[in-house]
Amino acid sequence: MKRLLALLACSPLVALAAPITAEKQPLNLHAIGMFFVFVLGTLLITWWAARRTRSTSDFYTAGGGISGFQNGLAIAGDYMSAATLLGLSSLVFAKGYDGFIYTIGFFVGWPIVTFLMAERLRNLGRYTFADIVSYRLDQSRVRTLAAIGSLTVVCCYLIVQMVGAGQLIKLLFGLDYPIAVMVVGALMLVYVIFGGMIATTWVQIIKAVLLLAGGTTLVFLAMSEFGFSYEQLASRAIDVHVAGSAIMGPGSMLADPINTVSLSLGLVFGIAGLPHILMRFFTVPNAREARKSVFYATGFIGFFFLVVCTLGFTAIVIIGTDPQYFIDGKVGGALIGGGNMVAMHLAQAVGGNLFLGFLSAVAFATILAVVSGLALAGASAISHDLYATVLKKGRASEKDEMRVTRFATVGLGVIAIGLGLLFEQMNIAFLVGLTFGVAASANFPVLIMAMYWKGLTTRGALWGGFAGLACALLLVILSPAVWVTVLGHAQAIFPYDHPALFSMPLAFLVIVVVSNLDRSARADRERAAFEDQFVRAQTGLGAAAASSH
Repeated sequence: MKRLLALLACSPLVALAAPITAEKQPLNLHAIGMFFVFVLGTLLITWWAARRTRSTSDFYTAGGGISGFQNGLAIAGDYMSAATLLGLSSLVFAKGYDGFIYTIGFFVGWPIVTFLMAERLRNLGRYTFADIVSYRLDQSRVRTLAAIGSLTVVCCYLIVQMVGAGQLIKLLFGLDYPIAVMVVGALMLVYVIFGGMIATTWVQIIKAVLLLAGGTTLVFLAMSEFGFSYEQLASRAIDVHVAGSAIMGPGSMLADPINTVSLSLGLVFGIAGLPHILMRFFTVPNAREARKSVFYATGFIGFFFLVVCTLGFTAIVIIGTDPQYFIDGKVGGALIGGGNMVAMHLAQAVGGNLFLGFLSAVAFATILAVVSGLALAGASAISHDLYATVLKKGRASEKDEMRVTRFATVGLGVIAIGLGLLFEQMNIAFLVGLTFGVAASANFPVLIMAMYWKGLTTRGALWGGFAGLACALLLVILSPAVWVTVLGHAQAIFPYDHPALFSMPLAFLVIVVVSNLDRSARADRERAAFEDQFVRAQTGLGAAAASSH
């Protein structure tokens, strides 16, 4: 149990982070049929999107033609993974109120994005968040920093998603693990290479609608067993849960205050540093639509998290007392298919095999949507930031940049498939915590200081960004999740699982100190250029122009 809680304390992607060790299940024909319906539908969308993708703007940002409502759904689709449905519902099933409190951690970062970042991101950026960071700083060096941070986050997420895809589809569809991984990788390449952001956006929108519809239908069917009364649900859950009334109050899941604060900082500020989330703000036509995007996304995500928590409590009664869902028919033992399959068992219990097949296909759709967004973010960092701006100094043609993007996508796809196969049997839960830690320690400090602090210089951004990145990586390697669990040492050098409490303040401190010590002529020009940046950030004047400054 202690190991389980350690895994659960790493991310909302917990279901995809830890290997699912169950044996391959018999073919789920309902899931297979719905899977093919979804794949054919999304391939048609990709064909339609490919005909509309004629420029780098179309490819990277859908030409800025996505509405705030549509983008809100797409952001929600990017953020709500299959593990939100599977992992968090299973956590509430096991821990009750503690699981509900834990879920809130993945939600509270959105006001930061809404009030501090959404409008400025849209007004200052064009394709990637590196456009904002390098607005008045040295293009080559700062974009290199931003690209390294972005690619680190993207690769960590890709490993988690690909391993999770293989294990989840192996479990739900009866496919062999290597086949499942290669299918996900191949579909990702098709969506991104041919359809770009237009196809990726609509895949994410469809996935979000399916996930919201499936979760809402499931909670409706489950709550009908309790007369739609939360009081009756709570009373019956207390009666049957092994912990009794304790499941309705805080427990010991996040008892260590330092680890809890570090985790919280990573979750809250890590969201504001995830490149595939930030990239979505460049797909809308103006800052007003960007703000509306976050408003809608916050509503969809918040609603779905409440649905997931309710599912966990209903499963305590419906699944937790039914021996057919436990190995060897022993109530309270191990669940068939693994501890993350609570929502799937609940779907079968209240909706039958057809509904189970639908949710299985939706789970696969969520992985495809997230992987496609990640691949596009990584490819844009390589082609737009490194190739077009750093290597070609802004002189690359749109045709050349698009070609490099597609080559980069293929490279990322091959790497993702290879890493997914390589890490099949390895516990990679630490990679999720690393993702949020890196995003909060390397990307977020540089990005927020670039937008709000006049004194930021290129030297300060570089030193601070690399200090945060290196510190986050080092602390995760030395943490119990890696040093003990993965590398097999007896005791961890760094006693906490999450680095953000230490690495993020270090990044801010280094940025401030180094920038203040920088008295070069270039630094003076960078400080003076803040006024122009401030006007554009507030008004959007010139936002439609090229981002090269």
